[in-house]
Amino acid sequence: MSVSRKPQPASWLFLVFTLPTAKASERVGVWRKLQRYGAVALPASGYVLPNNSMNQERFEWLATSIRSSKGQAAVAQVWSFDELRNEQIEHMFNEARTREYQVLEKELKKLAKLSNRGKSEPGVVRLKRRLQQIVEIDFFGSPIRARIEEAVGHLASDHGTEKEREGKKNPKDYVGRAWITRPQPGIDRVSSAWLILRYIDPHAKFAFDKDPRRHPHAIPFDMFNAGGFGHVGNDCTFETLVKSFGIKDSRLRLVSQAIHDADFADEQFGRTEALGIDRILDGWNKQGVANEEVLRRGMEMIEGLYNGIR
Repeated sequence: MSVSRKPQPASWLFLVFTLPTAKASERVGVWRKLQRYGAVALPASGYVLPNNSMNQERFEWLATSIRSSKGQAAVAQVWSFDELRNEQIEHMFNEARTREYQVLEKELKKLAKLSNRGKSEPGVVRLKRRLQQIVEIDFFGSPIRARIEEAVGHLASDHGTEKEREGKKNPKDYVGRAWITRPQPGIDRVSSAWLILRYIDPHAKFAFDKDPRRHPHAIPFDMFNAGGFGHVGNDCTFETLVKSFGIKDSRLRLVSQAIHDADFADEQFGRTEALGIDRILDGWNKQGVANEEVLRRGMEMIEGLYNGIR
């Protein structure tokens, strides 16, 4: 009996293309996308990426775009290149990512020299986002990646601590106020309303409207571009409220993690307790249950979650 061996998948994806000389803007657009994808230019011609489904899709779409601009493009799966060992290509990727990390490191050092008041939220967020972009295309683990991640983590932590000290809200200033959020409340808005009633104002009133301008005296929460309280960085509205009012409660911390994971679906804390609540709220909203009733039922479930979470 003969046994056939399954061939090993190709190690690389290879893109070669040409564009008419008159297509200068298209050429710049292609180059920018190649930079964003983390592709490396080979000495002879063409660009290479590690072979995986995401990179395959990116190269195929880019090739389609080039052809639509009257250019020519081809994507090939390649096992090896003459006179270039796989280890050498991996080293080329690491060198490219290291250069990008070094540019980021210079920006980090400039920002670190500023006082905490001078470190704007957009500046810190921009550097965190840039780090995430580089990490996404750091296919072979640049040797300086850990150092840069640690530096960005320290910067974000210091900025967050200072912001927390400066921005604490006094619950007394929010007593007797109305709060407004979007219709069809989901897990973040329902749990935020529960938090407001339990820790900030037990007599708070809630309104539902897409346009907060119709309720000028109400405090917006989880509204798009309406001020008040909403997502901040990687925090959902519930987390923002907890931090803004400096609420200390060990069980609430667990609830906060569960709400985050259900709202963002990013499994950051590995908490699944609120996922079912989120699905139920979505079902009631699709049934056309009134906003006030969805909120009432939902807050009862959040109260149960608070008392049962471990």
